[in-house]
Amino acid sequence: MHYFDYAASTPLHPKASHVFATLSEQCYGNTSSLHDVGGEAQNMLALCRQEFADLLGVQTAGVYFTSGGTESNLLSIISLAKANRHRGKHIVTTAGEHPSIDSALKYLQQDGFTVTVVPFDPSGQVNLQLFQRALREDTILASVQHINPEIGVIQPLEEIAKLLKGRQILLHSDCVQSFGKMDLKPIAKIVDSLTVSGHKVYGPKGVGAAYIHPRHRIIPVFPGFVHEAGFRGGTVNVPGLASFVTAATLCAENSYDTEKYKALRSIFLDELNKYPELFTVYEASTAETQLPQIIGLGVNNVEGQLMMLELNRHGFAISTGSACQVGQQHSAKAMLALQVDPQRAKEFIRISFGQSTTMVSVQQLVDQLIQIAQQVCPVKMIKL
Repeated sequence: MHYFDYAASTPLHPKASHVFATLSEQCYGNTSSLHDVGGEAQNMLALCRQEFADLLGVQTAGVYFTSGGTESNLLSIISLAKANRHRGKHIVTTAGEHPSIDSALKYLQQDGFTVTVVPFDPSGQVNLQLFQRALREDTILASVQHINPEIGVIQPLEEIAKLLKGRQILLHSDCVQSFGKMDLKPIAKIVDSLTVSGHKVYGPKGVGAAYIHPRHRIIPVFPGFVHEAGFRGGTVNVPGLASFVTAATLCAENSYDTEKYKALRSIFLDELNKYPELFTVYEASTAETQLPQIIGLGVNNVEGQLMMLELNRHGFAISTGSACQVGQQHSAKAMLALQVDPQRAKEFIRISFGQSTTMVSVQQLVDQLIQIAQQVCPVKMIKL
């Protein structure tokens, strides 16, 4: 099986696996226990927090370890919103956010908050004109995903931060897709909170982190917990977190392999471009705003689920969008945000590259993709 679904999940790196197995045997104490075994776990947790903070260039006081990106998003948004509700109860977000963001905002709407959702422009970025118009006197928070997980477009967080700064509106960013793929230190400096996940960076599942700038007051979603400064409950998964930090550090040490992924993307798209009547490719207008590891496209007149199953039958694993919404019979969130025709939105598939992807496997995938696509009636390609 040739794996092309790294945006959904990655295999555990051997070094991260070793750390996890070793600490599971040797550092098994509860960080809240007062005996020496608990103290060893607490010391390891403190080391993980420092190393993670160093990766972002932030203070350890703002780092909260969680069970993953979803929990990080839920707790961050709800905590910040409730802590600032005395200033207003309006939140702005985009139409292409992760389902966990949508869930947090629906929860807040039940508590009296109002939410404005802004679509993407044709380049796949949030429409800045509409975003600016959506801001109100009572807006207290904006949530904008750093990189869309389905089409890989990088959002203009710097420009958004400038729009919000003068209004004292907090900026949260889901950085699950960008962490481990690019340096987030510049982003950490301009946002008020961000979230990441372990299994996207060759770490284990079930671990993640939220960073909330220490200058901000938060109100825990669930009162009375003692772990992670009261941010969440549950015994801290020290072996998992050490494995996660190990994997993330390895990604940074390899300079995120940017050139490798640009080359793989070029091979793939150069072949597709030979058959412009067969494919619709959804990508950013410039290379600087496009994460090369993710390619979102549609095979004209072929539903994405059918294409996914056909490719799976031939030994290629791809997806039809974010794994957190597959199976719900909904179109990819990015297609909704781009306001793509519903029928064409159903044609969407996602290809994503990772550390084990080779030029040979990419060539084999694109050859198989073209072979299947040639069986259908051609439709002119639309390139963003």
